[in-house]
Amino acid sequence: MPTFPYPVGHAVPLFLAPMAGVSESPFRRLCRRFGADVVVTEFLSAEGIRRENEATLSKLRFSEDERTIGVQIFGADPEAMRDAATLVTDVFQPEFIDINFGCPVKKVVRRNGGSGCLKDLDLVQQVIRAVISGTHLPVTCKIRSGWNEEMRDPVTIGLRCQDAGVKAIALHPRTRTQMYSGHAHWDEIAALVEALDIPVIGNGDIKTADDAARMRRETNCAAVMIARGSFGQPWIFDQARALIDGAPPVPTPPVEVRFAAALEHARMVQDYENDPIGAALEFRKHLGWYVKGLPGSSDLRKLLHQVNSFAEVEGIFAAYLERGLHLERRDAAIAVDDAREGELIEAEG
Repeated sequence: MPTFPYPVGHAVPLFLAPMAGVSESPFRRLCRRFGADVVVTEFLSAEGIRRENEATLSKLRFSEDERTIGVQIFGADPEAMRDAATLVTDVFQPEFIDINFGCPVKKVVRRNGGSGCLKDLDLVQQVIRAVISGTHLPVTCKIRSGWNEEMRDPVTIGLRCQDAGVKAIALHPRTRTQMYSGHAHWDEIAALVEALDIPVIGNGDIKTADDAARMRRETNCAAVMIARGSFGQPWIFDQARALIDGAPPVPTPPVEVRFAAALEHARMVQDYENDPIGAALEFRKHLGWYVKGLPGSSDLRKLLHQVNSFAEVEGIFAAYLERGLHLERRDAAIAVDDAREGELIEAEG
């Protein structure tokens, strides 16, 4: 098995994927506590970093308990990418720098950034070599299977990236034109593993811990990267670790633990952000994910999507738990009454 050029903790490490607006520092810290071995920042513009844009640089902040951490940058200008890599290395000192060749979002690809670069593999190699020239840190990249079905060829893309000098590569096996529709072709991850000498990180369609373990079995990937499967359930990393390592399964936490994790996440966001009201509004999406699947979750989400402060969240959770406790007590009392009635009928008979 190829080895990673930075500390990963386990033979088959679990990565938190870089996701804009989600994999911010508080969520990265929480996922690390729940078993993520490696986290990656949300993808950041090389031009924004190079120009020292305040909003962009603020997203580069991370704490020591987030390590092992990579900073992901995107752009199609090799010079700008090199300069960004140098600044990130000198000022923020992560364990590695990752290049985004996978983002399918229009505002990124219209300038050939993200998966837009995949239309020109010579440009991909120029960008990689420029980034490597600007840092002493390991450089990795994240790709899709191609720009569209006609250009779908993840093995060739991976080989070109390896030849340019990347030390590991993550594959989301969809094309850019697929966006997130259809299904991820895990067989393409397996083919890339066979073709490359560097670690291949599998990504795509991991919604549960079982999915993560199955991806590892079916593709023999060196690591598994979890994206949307972590939404509202950061414990997916502990659960996946147990399954991959053959340890006893880790159960899904009860609602009290789920709410405690959500509140801890909220407190970290409150400490991290400068605008408490804006932070609370932005956090509503996380709250919706944390309560997904709970009894009465639709009504609960409606309440949570109206909060303007983190204090309101605590009150809503407490009321929900109290209501649940009341129902449990009622059901228990009914069960006792039914049992007594049965005993009386039996005695009378």
